[in-house]
Amino acid sequence: MKKLVLAGAVALFGLSNAQIAKGTVYVSGQVGFSQESDNNTDKKVSEINIVPTVGYFVNTNLAIGLGVGYKNGKTTTEVNNSQTVGNITTTSVGKTKDINNAIVVEPFVRKYWTLSDKLYIFGQLSVPMEFGSGKDKNELTTTISSSTGTPATTTTTTSTSVDKAKSTSIGVAVKPGLDYFLNKNWTIEATIGEFGYNNKKYNTDGAKSVDNYNFGLNLSSVTIGVKYVFAK
Repeated sequence: MKKLVLAGAVALFGLSNAQIAKGTVYVSGQVGFSQESDNNTDKKVSEINIVPTVGYFVNTNLAIGLGVGYKNGKTTTEVNNSQTVGNITTTSVGKTKDINNAIVVEPFVRKYWTLSDKLYIFGQLSVPMEFGSGKDKNELTTTISSSTGTPATTTTTTSTSVDKAKSTSIGVAVKPGLDYFLNKNWTIEATIGEFGYNNKKYNTDGAKSVDNYNFGLNLSSVTIGVKYVFAK
C-alpha cells in the first residue's frame, strides 16, 4: 500500500530529472491592448503596452533577464453640461484628454522547478521601473444666455489649458507561474497573481508620491504568453 501511495505521489507531482541547461537563451514579451467606452460618463479609456523580454540561464533552471518596452494610456472625457438658474442658462461643451507615455525597464531573476519533462513551475523576482511623461489637455466652450431684457444676450468664451508632468516609478514584484514546453523551442507560460510594491513620484511642485501594494493569487490576474527558447 505504501508503495502504491508513493507511486501515486510521484505521478501527481510529476517528479522528473529534466532540467533547463545553463547557457540557454529565450525571448518572450508582453503585447497588450485594451479599450473601454462608458456611455454613462462619456469616458473612453485605451491602453497599449509592448515589452519584449530576453532571458539567459546562468545556471541550471536559473535565469536572469531584462524586459524593455513602452506603455501608453489615454483617457478622453466628453463634457456637455447645461444649467438654468432663473433667466440665465449656462452651457459647457468640451473635452478633456489625459495622455500618459512611459518607457519600461524591468530586470528580473527567475527560478524553475521541474514537475515533468515538459512542465515547470517558476518564481520570478523583478524590479519594474517606468520613466513616464503625462499631459492633461482641457478644452471648454462656455455659453451664457440671458433672457432678461430685449433682445436676449448671449456670451461665449473658449478656454484651453495644458498641464504636463514627468514621473518615475520603481518597485519590486514576485510572480509565481507555470511553463509548459510544447517542443524544445516553444513554450506557453502563465503567471497567476502578483506580490509586490511600487512607488511613483512626480516632478511637479507639491505633488505627492503614490504607493501601490499588490498581494494576491487569483484567476482574474492570470497572464498567458508564449516564448521561444534557443535550445542547446
